[in-house]
Amino acid sequence: MRTAQDLADVMAPAFGDFAAVDLAEAVFDGDEPAKRLGGGDLCLRNAAMAPAAEGWPAGIERGDPVPPFLDHPVLRSFQHGEAVILSRDEYISVISDPQLVEFLLPKGCHSVMVAPLHARGLTLGDVSVWRVGSSVPFTEDEADLMAQIASRGALAIDNARRYTREHRAAVALQRRLLPPATTDAPAGETAGVYLPAGGGAEIGGDWFDAIALPSLRLALVAGDVVGHGMPASATMGRLRAAIQTLADLELEPDELLTRIADLVQRLATEAPPADQDTVGATCLYAVYDPVTQCCTLASAGHPPPVLVRPDGTVEVVEVSPGPPLAIGGMPYETTTIGLEPGSVLALYTDGLIAREGDDIGQGLRHLMDTLAATCRPERPLDETGAALLANPADQAPRDDAALLLARTRAVPTKDTAQWQIPVDPAAVSEARAWTTRQLTRWGLDDLLFTTELIVSELVTNAIRYGRPPAELRLIRHDVLVCEVTDSSPTQPRLRRAATTDEGGRGLFLVAQLAMRWGCRYSPGGKTIWAEQLSEYPH
Repeated sequence: MRTAQDLADVMAPAFGDFAAVDLAEAVFDGDEPAKRLGGGDLCLRNAAMAPAAEGWPAGIERGDPVPPFLDHPVLRSFQHGEAVILSRDEYISVISDPQLVEFLLPKGCHSVMVAPLHARGLTLGDVSVWRVGSSVPFTEDEADLMAQIASRGALAIDNARRYTREHRAAVALQRRLLPPATTDAPAGETAGVYLPAGGGAEIGGDWFDAIALPSLRLALVAGDVVGHGMPASATMGRLRAAIQTLADLELEPDELLTRIADLVQRLATEAPPADQDTVGATCLYAVYDPVTQCCTLASAGHPPPVLVRPDGTVEVVEVSPGPPLAIGGMPYETTTIGLEPGSVLALYTDGLIAREGDDIGQGLRHLMDTLAATCRPERPLDETGAALLANPADQAPRDDAALLLARTRAVPTKDTAQWQIPVDPAAVSEARAWTTRQLTRWGLDDLLFTTELIVSELVTNAIRYGRPPAELRLIRHDVLVCEVTDSSPTQPRLRRAATTDEGGRGLFLVAQLAMRWGCRYSPGGKTIWAEQLSEYPH
């Protein structure tokens, strides 16, 4: 639209008294116009007018569709790429409708010239110029000049169309690669917002993610890929998929970032030599546990998150940042903080705090002030996110930005139960009895049989193959979680036992009885967990 207006401003009043540019409907969306000849609905819409002052007929208004035209030799000449000069009488003959002529011709018009906007084999639309009053009619020499002007203008408009197509494709790819804008999990609700760059800047590789983990935990991710355009979006999609896969393995945040850094290094080696130095990313990865109400974070060169406490106080979470993901061989550190229920954790990319004209510190202070003013317990997170990304100066951002807000919840104490496992084979029957009493107290009698079998197998494995101390924990929510933790890092292995084997069927039975099961490691050992659907109302 802006390029079409520039073309119209060149034509009027220097070349004619009035000028208008019409473009095919498809061009506005960045697509190629249909190739057609003859009359009828030409699927054109007005894109620009000059001058913008009054004097235009009622039928020409910016944004309005161009009415259908009857088939005519003059129209065919135009469609074959010729600039056409018409007097008022000739124009009336082409239109064949006096009322439509009055609807389309400026008052006092005696001469009109129309040239097609033809570029790269496509007819994008047309440019029309009118002369009124005492001005002289158009000449054939002026038709040649207008054809040249229209040719150069068409190239500029086609460049804008192609940019629009690429920009929209990159934005569409970026949005398709991002997760749903909002999620609702036992550990908390989240809302993510993505703001693409504007003002001629290319789309980048910023992203956010909220990943539901076993035992009701929630992983929060924010990342920023180096570079712009389709390559950055594609790299972002690969990193997001890799993080989701590693998150399912329940790695600690520092170990997960270490493995992602190795992946980024491999991607750099696969890139063309000229692009290898531009492959990289920053990332913040956090895991929140609603049972312990603790959040563990690790950063790979990413801006620190901002925390809004339930009482409204706002603070920056002090995280020890490691190197960006393009640099391997360096360790990452974890930071653990306590989060009360109702706390809001904001993860973001630097495009949010590095607005044009502001330094990072000023942008971070602005983010904290806006969070303090807009983040309220009764206000939906998506509304808060929209307020944070709003630009009061109404300037197109030079870098894209991603924001993830997470409002935490906690699992009530009454919905968890722990039991210390003695180092005694007889403890298996005690664990079953304790489990039966606990499920009966919770009203989950329908899960008694399967849970007893799961507990028996997991506790047996902990006593036989693990190291003390060991603990059994039950968590009640929309799923019933059964966890057995011991101090041994030994990897459990699911196998199908032979008919003559005396053991080896424990984890196979757990896998058959549970909805899903798995194992996660910690510095102190491992936890084997199993989940079953629960009818406990929440």
